[in-house]
Amino acid sequence: MSFAAKSCALLATSVYAVVISSTAAYGAIGDQDNKPPSSTPSGGVSGNTLRAKATATQIKVTQSNSSTTGTSPKALAPVDPNWKPPACWYEPVATPQALKAAVDRLKKNPNTDLVPVTPTLSWGEDLMVNHYEKGKAENGSGDGYENYNLGKDGMFWRGVINADRANDPESYDCEDTLFWQNARTLPANKHAPTPDILAAYAYNRIKVPETEIEVKPAAKSTVNVPTWVWLDKGTFKEVKVRAELAAAGVWAETTAKPVALHLNPGSDDAETYPASGDCAINDDGSIGTAYTKGDAGRTPPCGITYLRATDGKPYRLSASITWQISWQGSGGANGDLPDGTFETTQDMNVQEIQAINR
Repeated sequence: MSFAAKSCALLATSVYAVVISSTAAYGAIGDQDNKPPSSTPSGGVSGNTLRAKATATQIKVTQSNSSTTGTSPKALAPVDPNWKPPACWYEPVATPQALKAAVDRLKKNPNTDLVPVTPTLSWGEDLMVNHYEKGKAENGSGDGYENYNLGKDGMFWRGVINADRANDPESYDCEDTLFWQNARTLPANKHAPTPDILAAYAYNRIKVPETEIEVKPAAKSTVNVPTWVWLDKGTFKEVKVRAELAAAGVWAETTAKPVALHLNPGSDDAETYPASGDCAINDDGSIGTAYTKGDAGRTPPCGITYLRATDGKPYRLSASITWQISWQGSGGANGDLPDGTFETTQDMNVQEIQAINR
């Protein structure tokens, strides 16, 4: 099949890339036990060729702090509305032996088999042989490779689309043709999987506990009487998410640290304590002070006073935790990312005090 016959997919959801030999590729990409990543790319298997979606990545993600690994009802939202995780990046996908095996299969099935060389393009036998076996330059793709670079230390790389941004035009910025990269080096490309790219990828996979605040009185608040809000100690701890691309020797660990609880009473007829509505998180992970008998009428360090009763429709009290985000990675790299928030709401009924004459 000639270069003119290469296939071009139009939508990210229908585009296929390839991990050219699952056995050879995973030998360098597995976890510390040299096992394949737990999230195996999906796709149909044909012989030893694993065809995976263009969004399948070999980045392994793990989260520490078992008390917060449950599923959150919604993702941690960056405070900066313009911040986005990386749309795409490059990854090593095949050894020289793996690429040769894929082209050998092409020679046997030239009318059916294609080798995806970018997230959106696949090449047939003629070009794969000319470019990767015979070393010929093709269509501006640069110098070719003699005999698939057999005997050299490194791998062939290709672009990967972030599944979370598959419909974003920027996800097609990683369209460099399948290219060679020496071992223990990264491409000189802004979409190389550098620690900051992995840190941002990890940020988008942080799972935090739900914000379940304690309030007193719990059933119904009273006009002009403070409602205490608190969280027991140890409820919120740092969450660490590690993203590692072992085949490239790159990793990053993103840390989310809870720093404040913000209260929004759900009504303009209310006062918050502190006035900003921001309750600091104490060193032991608690927020505010637990209500005890005899605290009625006192001003709470974290709480609300409603100034008007509800009339059949409760106020919607929202509580959002602010998480401070930082990261460190391979080679001593480190930095910060935008704070994240996680919000929940609950109904608050407020009553008037009724005076009784005897």
